Amino acid sequence: MDREISLAERKKARNKKWAKIGGIGVAAIAAIAIAASMMKASVASKDLTIATADTGTIDVTVSGSGTVSPAFEEIITSPINSRIVEVYCQAGDSVFPGTPLLRLDLQSTETEVNKLGDQISMKQHEFEQQRANSATQLSDLEMKAKVKEMTLSRLEAELNNEKYLDSIGSGTGDKVRQAELAVRTGRLELEQLRQQIANERRVAAAGESVKNLDIDIARKNLSEMKRTLDDARVTAPRKAILTFIHDQIGEKVTEGQKIAVISDLGHFRVDAEISDNFASRVAVGSKATVRIGKEKLNGTVSNVTPQSNNGVIKFTVRLDDDAHPRLRSGLKTDVYISCEVIDDAIRIPNGSYYTGAGNYKLFFLSDDGKSLEKREVKLGSSNYEYVEVEEGIRPGDRVITSDMSNYKDSNKLRVR
Repeated sequence: MDREISLAERKKARNKKWAKIGGIGVAAIAAIAIAASMMKASVASKDLTIATADTGTIDVTVSGSGTVSPAFEEIITSPINSRIVEVYCQAGDSVFPGTPLLRLDLQSTETEVNKLGDQISMKQHEFEQQRANSATQLSDLEMKAKVKEMTLSRLEAELNNEKYLDSIGSGTGDKVRQAELAVRTGRLELEQLRQQIANERRVAAAGESVKNLDIDIARKNLSEMKRTLDDARVTAPRKAILTFIHDQIGEKVTEGQKIAVISDLGHFRVDAEISDNFASRVAVGSKATVRIGKEKLNGTVSNVTPQSNNGVIKFTVRLDDDAHPRLRSGLKTDVYISCEVIDDAIRIPNGSYYTGAGNYKLFFLSDDGKSLEKREVKLGSSNYEYVEVEEGIRPGDRVITSDMSNYKDSNKLRVR
């Protein structure tokens, strides 16, 4: 017969059951926690970028940004106040020297040219008239001088007669003195006439010079006006690509307003800017490297603006290969200016982890390649390829240069 199990035994059996279940639960929770911990403190090797520190030369650079621009660009402005009558080309067209671009209304300018030509003709007639008047006045004065010379000769002859008569007792001293006075007066009047003739010649010569100068100025103005008239017939000055044209027929344009732009799209330069903190490191002649994607183009700084604007300075890079197929007008680039060379430096490849000289905490791969350990290092100058190591890294160390921001609170990681 079955006997009844006592209450103490049933209680003891129930406690054993619950203890077993509790142990299994605790073990499961511990296993889950350990697994989660191991998953959190590990990283897949395929997600790591590993760089090996070495020793070499670092061409220290400072970085800026740039935009590719045509090496040659010419802005054509309106030489007169006018309006657009006809447009012959469109943006994007290839043009050659003398190719008509557009036509301006030239009626008022042509009228001004004709008016200026008439003024020059009138000035020439006035000049000829002035020369004739001066010649007439000089001729009259010269004739008076000849008459005065004849009169003086007669007075001198009378003086000689009076002196002779006085010497033989037939004349008087008063008559001799009167004759002498008449001769002196005649000589003074002749001298006055001769001086007047000389003055009149100088005045006539000066007047002619003024008139000639006036005519020359008018001719130069006419020449300038004709040149302006020719410029108003807007044509391409050289072989290039038309990148802009003011094509609104009938619209008024003012003198100096941009009406067309031609560019050489076969050759390019880079217009760049950099923080004015590096102004002392950028100079004309400095070596530059322009990065377009993975392409690196070498060049030289050819121009630097003398002042800072909104915290940046602008400069121009002339490229060694300014016709490279990757170059396109308006393309954005990274620009690196060489400012120092460090020999025998411990270096690691540059990457997103580097934000400037200072202290960093980087992960290092262990010798067996199974774990990562975080160490503090001090980094110095850089270029677009390498970063200088000042402290904390030895040649041969394997440094993680990929983004490890998700593990900033971990000091050790397991590599899966």
